Amino acid sequence: MSETGVQQGSARRDVPAGEEGLVRALGLRSATLFVVGSVIGSGIFLTTGLMATALPSAALLLVAWAVGGLLALAGGLAYAEMGTMFPRSGGLYVFLDRAYGPLVGFLYGWTALLVVLAGGIAAVAVGFAEYVSYFVPALSLNRAVLALGSGRWTLGVSAGQLVAVTSIVVLGAVNYVGVRSGNTVNVVLTVAKVAGLAALPLMALVTPRVGPDLGLPAVASLARPFAAFGVAMIAVFWAYEGWYFVTFAAGEIRDPARTLPRALVMGVLGLIAIYVSVNLAYFYALPLDEIRGTTRIGERAATALVGPWGATLVSLTVIVSTLGANAAALLAGPRLLFAMAEDGLFLRSAAAVHPRFHTPHVAIVMLTAWASLLALSGTYEQLFTYVAFGSILFSVAGGLAVFRLRRRLPDHPRPYRAWGYPVVPGIFVLGGTAFVINTLVERPWQSLAGLGLVALGLPAYWYGRATRR
Repeated sequence: MSETGVQQGSARRDVPAGEEGLVRALGLRSATLFVVGSVIGSGIFLTTGLMATALPSAALLLVAWAVGGLLALAGGLAYAEMGTMFPRSGGLYVFLDRAYGPLVGFLYGWTALLVVLAGGIAAVAVGFAEYVSYFVPALSLNRAVLALGSGRWTLGVSAGQLVAVTSIVVLGAVNYVGVRSGNTVNVVLTVAKVAGLAALPLMALVTPRVGPDLGLPAVASLARPFAAFGVAMIAVFWAYEGWYFVTFAAGEIRDPARTLPRALVMGVLGLIAIYVSVNLAYFYALPLDEIRGTTRIGERAATALVGPWGATLVSLTVIVSTLGANAAALLAGPRLLFAMAEDGLFLRSAAAVHPRFHTPHVAIVMLTAWASLLALSGTYEQLFTYVAFGSILFSVAGGLAVFRLRRRLPDHPRPYRAWGYPVVPGIFVLGGTAFVINTLVERPWQSLAGLGLVALGLPAYWYGRATRR
């Protein structure tokens, strides 16, 4: 496609504020809390113990959490430039489509909607259900209540899975009736879970149990230190996943040229502070040998610091946290469907805007239904693991897109230019590329499976293109 063609396509499809039929209802505070709420789910409560297995050093684990946040910040500065260039719904899909053409944009949308967004919502919803069963054992994931189908094709459904589906449907309904109601739920849940997380560092400050060794170990003391650091970063990237979701809703942000960059910077800086301080609390609660391999690290650390009521507090926080993460995902995800449909790359009905609520209601129903099915299927975790490699690849492509757009669309209005360009976006690209290479070496089967799922989008794209012709 020629540069002229790209510019004409951009002029045709980049809708000015208010012309999409959506309501610009999100201000700076809401957008910042959206960044935080999109990210904090279950990862911070579950991953540190698994990371310590690969990287047995408290200091290096803290470095990993800080590095992950700084890379997200570098990416946020690049994405903010593109978000102000194209202030419409769709986020990374729009950036990739404008930089590389509709095929790359479609493949990202295909991957995100097939597994990353819907599978992530399903996985977080099941995490929510697991912690609900802490208080109501009858709603356990192990208690079968239904059997769908017959013979070899029987699908068992547990009480916990029904709880997970119910949470998805309720949050989908809240977003259906208006972006303001969805945003209000997200704001309330984000404030509540940040308050719950803040309790962990306070507990460690008042009643520390151990004095952790926070000195950097000698590199020679670790077997394959760089590979171990890279493996630990897989969990860090998962825990930070979603920092860019706010760009999906750029079409509903007031004054995006000013609000979007500030929200991304303040939101990611807040996440770094939260994640590093909570992990410090873990290290003051438990010795590293007890942390290694522990899955429910937040619950165990709180119990060690203040007793059983600490575990109860953490369980409540996880319930609020997972619910809040899905509230943000179900606000952001349908905007991707909406943008693809407007560009003719998805079912046209997904571009419909509700005449009363001014929301992409058909897209919300589609994503809610698909995520609910994944929550019932029991296969979403495996799919999400497989697609993680492809997701990181698209993030790297998104970082490179800011360079490509500077070259291909030099005269396109840029209300905000990425701070530190080209160094800061370059750091994001190099960091993501190093992660991709390390993951390919250390987790080859999962990486190749992720690429396979991306490749499945090719026949779908060609079929849709032929049908439109």
